[in-house]
Amino acid sequence: MISTLYIEKEVLEAERVLEIRQRFDHLETIECDFYGEIFNRKAQNFRLQKKNPALILAKKHKGFVLPAPESYGIGGKNNYYFSHMMNCIYDCRYCFLQGMYRSANYVVFINYESFSDEIRKVAQQHAGEPVYFFSGYDCDSLALEPVTKFIDFIFPVFEEMPDAFLELRTKSTQIRGLLDRSVLDNCIVAFSLSPDNIVKSLEAKTASLEKRIEALQKLQNKGWKIGLRFDPLIYCDSYQEDYASLFNKVFSVLDVETIHSVSLGGFRMPEKFFKNMVKLYPDEKLFASTLEENDGMVSYAKELEQEMLEYCENELLKYLPREKYFPCF
Repeated sequence: MISTLYIEKEVLEAERVLEIRQRFDHLETIECDFYGEIFNRKAQNFRLQKKNPALILAKKHKGFVLPAPESYGIGGKNNYYFSHMMNCIYDCRYCFLQGMYRSANYVVFINYESFSDEIRKVAQQHAGEPVYFFSGYDCDSLALEPVTKFIDFIFPVFEEMPDAFLELRTKSTQIRGLLDRSVLDNCIVAFSLSPDNIVKSLEAKTASLEKRIEALQKLQNKGWKIGLRFDPLIYCDSYQEDYASLFNKVFSVLDVETIHSVSLGGFRMPEKFFKNMVKLYPDEKLFASTLEENDGMVSYAKELEQEMLEYCENELLKYLPREKYFPCF
């Protein structure tokens, strides 16, 4: 999966780096002064790199915890996100990362302590109030966990802060580490879910819908708080039938009473990112005429988007109480 290992000289001897190097001792290892030399260089072929990505181990210097976008939340008013990794091992055609980054290589920032220090600081600013921290905005929270072991590091931090909630957002069935440990009460394991046809046609390399539901069921049976993220909604002629079938599959297996939260969101993306994606995949049907630009964002035409959101919201609320539902639009 990973073709080459790049390591910033500053972190060459870091214990965490040495552990990861042992795992990839068969790979060519290249030293660099700054990860941006590799990640941000011009004339990179994103599509080609996606087939054989490199792993870059680096140190992050700022921006450890950032305010979450306005529509990104599950009921709390204090919402933040952090990214110990850049890029995702999956290849979802609608993912904004391929329009935002020049490179398909993975970057792992190994100075985890800097993230935990900032998380503690932000939580203290909201002392006595719930504060939410979202992982999985610029990467998948669990997919590369066997390599990064970031969850092993960050869980004890949240164990100390019961008013701080951690959401792990994922499409990965890499849940063994969660099942083998005690449940963290202030952690929500949230899976992004799409209809079968969308998973098969637009979510390359991800676990199947059935495998994701199976993983959710295992986590729920163990006592973990789980979240369901139907975001983004993707249009096709049969979307009503497809999403009705999806909701039926999910809620016929999972216990609604112990689901923490369910969210729903439409397709939306900054215009600049969208144009970059069209250049990468000019023949992709997803980027056809049903999308339009408004105020610098690309989304479905307003009437169509509203129709999809209303239909799916009505279908969802047949299965769960409104207090568990959080629209992201």
